Amino acid sequence: MALCLKQVFNKDKTFRPRKKFEPGTQRFELYKKAQASLKSGLDLKAVVQLPPGESINDWIAVHVVDFFNRINLIYGTMSEYCTERSCPIMSGGLKYEYRWQDDSKYKKPTKLSAPQYMCMLMDWIEMLINNEDVFPTRIGVPFPKQFQQVCTKILTRLFRVFVHVYIHHFDSIINMGAEAHVNTCYKHFYYFIREFSLIDHRELEPL
Repeated sequence: MALCLKQVFNKDKTFRPRKKFEPGTQRFELYKKAQASLKSGLDLKAVVQLPPGESINDWIAVHVVDFFNRINLIYGTMSEYCTERSCPIMSGGLKYEYRWQDDSKYKKPTKLSAPQYMCMLMDWIEMLINNEDVFPTRIGVPFPKQFQQVCTKILTRLFRVFVHVYIHHFDSIINMGAEAHVNTCYKHFYYFIREFSLIDHRELEPL
């Protein structure tokens, strides 16, 4: 399985460049702690819990960046199957359609194809996590008051990637032999957002 996943999830296929944590920072140490817990095979419900004495905003920031990297890799791996022709609408089955709005280019919810939506989404998240005013990395610089609201918006939109992949492209994931990896990533994501009530339960209905 490990060999299979290495072949399937080639880091060159990421949809956007991976965001890395700077070694020596508190966030890097938290990231290492989270990864160690994940690799140790602990129950995922326990893995997502806030470690004693740690800041909840730091813990959320680490996970938002990590989920961005993981979901970016999942979508990048199967993006050749998600085209303007196969997915002219960003949707999750017949009942759910997702429109894009970013308050700059798209000021109103706009219908986009799935590949267009994914491009806009990954660019938008990358811009936010690289913005020191939103995701501060310097010691002593506080998180903005609206930090968790921003993270809720990011995670809600990342959840829609899972919805689209599971409903429209899961056959491709199975054919690549990657369903176990995608399922684990989804469970980790799901337990995290539930632990900290970061996504409205209505958004979770498609899955």
